[in-house]
Amino acid sequence: MDETTFASLYHDMWLIRAFEQGLESEFEKGNVPGMLHTGLGQEATQAALAAHLEATDAYFPDHRGHGINALAQQRHRGDGRRIMAELFGRSTGVCSGKGGSLHSADPLAGNFGDNAIEGSYMATVLGVALASKMRGESKVACAIIGDGTVGRGEFHESLNMAAIWELPVLYACVNNGYAIHTPVGKGHASADIVDLARGYGFPCEQVDGNDIDASYDLVERAVRHIRDGNGPFFVEFMTWRWQGVFTGEFRPADEVKYWREDHDPILMAADRLREMGWTDEHLDQVEREAHDTISYWIDFAKESPPPDPAKATADVYVGFEVAGS
Repeated sequence: MDETTFASLYHDMWLIRAFEQGLESEFEKGNVPGMLHTGLGQEATQAALAAHLEATDAYFPDHRGHGINALAQQRHRGDGRRIMAELFGRSTGVCSGKGGSLHSADPLAGNFGDNAIEGSYMATVLGVALASKMRGESKVACAIIGDGTVGRGEFHESLNMAAIWELPVLYACVNNGYAIHTPVGKGHASADIVDLARGYGFPCEQVDGNDIDASYDLVERAVRHIRDGNGPFFVEFMTWRWQGVFTGEFRPADEVKYWREDHDPILMAADRLREMGWTDEHLDQVEREAHDTISYWIDFAKESPPPDPAKATADVYVGFEVAGS
């Protein structure tokens, strides 16, 4: 990978981390309603996917998809502030403040939205992919899932149908080691989800999800495979989430040290940039710029008005109005 591309990905990873850190801080102050699942520690997986998905593609983010949502909004719609405003429940958000963390969507940015029922969109992605194939389009429909989702029936149903119909689906499995607090090896027959996916007969590969270089290259290859009309591709990103789902969740100290200190995707990328001649001052500047950008987005969200109650029933069904009470 050339230095320009690598530097761009480094900027993206810092924007994701600053977004999550700023969001977490505001959530703790009570400024962000609802629930919050951060993707801290998983920045490389989201940056790699965002780098290859176009606005004309479709992706379904998981609960920890704030980062890819922000990058897609900034890249394809020119204004990442609207994702932040959505999470704050403000009228300037991508769904007018009515979607929040788990239901932020903007198809014009390629974001077809998460669902509180994790894994349900593994069925929905098939419809988007089938429509694309029937139209003869060279598009990708991406389902971003966690390792816990593999335990749902939709996982196997989706992979089977995508294989039979040779649909243009990119399955991006973010294996962060735990489904809530259950280690992945305790919840599935294999701790490597790729082993479970290979039985469906299409390419399935695993990658170090904290290595931005390797993740970027594998996503690039998977997307090319799909755009060339060769059917689905399954990618498993091996990564780790910094936060537990619940306060006080126990994880072994050596495991925490490995992932947060020795295998932090941003620190790993910074070491690569130093090898390319970057100074610590240059690296620090990228971090500062990311936090400055996110501070601006947060200010925008706080200054935005809440949704108009009169529009609470708007946009529930396409082309129809829902009668108010």
